[in-house]
Parts: sequence; structure tokens; C-alpha cells
Amino acid sequence: MHAIRLEPFQDVLILEPRVFGDERGWFFESYNEATFHRLLGELGLQRPRPFVQDNHSCSQRGVLRGLHFQRSPHAQGKLVRVARGAAWDLVVDLRPDSPTFGRWAGVELSAANQLQLWIPEGYAHGFVALEDDTHFLYKTTDLYNKAAEGSIRWDDPDLAIDWPDAVNPALLATKDAAAGSWADFKASL
Repeated sequence: MHAIRLEPFQDVLILEPRVFGDERGWFFESYNEATFHRLLGELGLQRPRPFVQDNHSCSQRGVLRGLHFQRSPHAQGKLVRVARGAAWDLVVDLRPDSPTFGRWAGVELSAANQLQLWIPEGYAHGFVALEDDTHFLYKTTDLYNKAAEGSIRWDDPDLAIDWPDAVNPALLATKDAAAGSWADFKASL
């Protein structure tokens, strides 16, 4: 497995697994704790808490999920990937003491490129499905806690996220359509 930083962030990583393929198909390790921890250590990053929950969603093209986060003490680190289809995945830095506070970055994850994204605690996360029947998998370092959940509008003008064309018009859950603004989030700190 190989890791590169998702710029401008030092601790959000794009992980590229080693894929073994032949005429029969392919195989790769989607998660190996020792390898993951070694990669983090090589980049000077701390080990996360253990993964305690796995989630799987299926979305049609144009479905946007996010921008979601959980507040401390239930903040979640997430290791995400797409097992079928394609999604544009993004993060927003929510850490007020960070030099990248309020900045965002995105990457395409797909069944074809087999990339994964490591998102440590302290980030909002969202994605839009670029294809019908997109299966999105994620491991989390804390259990979902409704009282700790938060969300920020996907189209907040202060964040100015440059979403791909698949978002127009975005298909949203009711709670995502009613999410608060970036200004509301900053005021809550």
C-alpha cells in the first residue's frame, strides 16, 4: 500500500492499495492494521483509535451526502472507499487551531481506481455519487452518536466548494438540505 497526502492537508491521506491481478480478476487487501499504522508512522502521523463500526451506503448518480461530522467526544476518523461505481469525496477542516481551518479538498474514489481516503477526526466529510448504484464503504473510529452529529451546508458560499457537475441539481436527504452554515458552525465553537 502507498500513501500520499491530500493537499493542503498533512493528515488526510489517499491510500493506494497493491492490487494483484491476472486473467481471473484481481485481489487487494482493503485494510491491514499493521500496514496502515506503519504508513501513518512513516509520515509522522499518530495512530487513530481502533475502528469500531463499518458502514455501507448505496447512492444513485447525483446523490450528495454531507457535509457530516461528529463532535467530541464522539468525533470519528474514517477510512472510506468505493466498492462499486464512483464518487467525488471531500473533506473540510473543522479544527479552529489548524492552519487549514475552513479549507476543503476532494478526490475521486471509484471501483476502478480502488483508492481509499483516510480522514482523521476533526474534519467534515461529504461525497456525491458520480454513477448510479455507487456503493460507498467506510470504517469509523467511533460509533454513530445522534446527539454528537453535526452538518454544514454542502453549498455554503463561504466554503465555496467546487463540486463536480453531477451535483446539479443535488439529491439531498432532508437533514442535509437543512444543514447549518459555515458561519453557524464557527459561531458554535
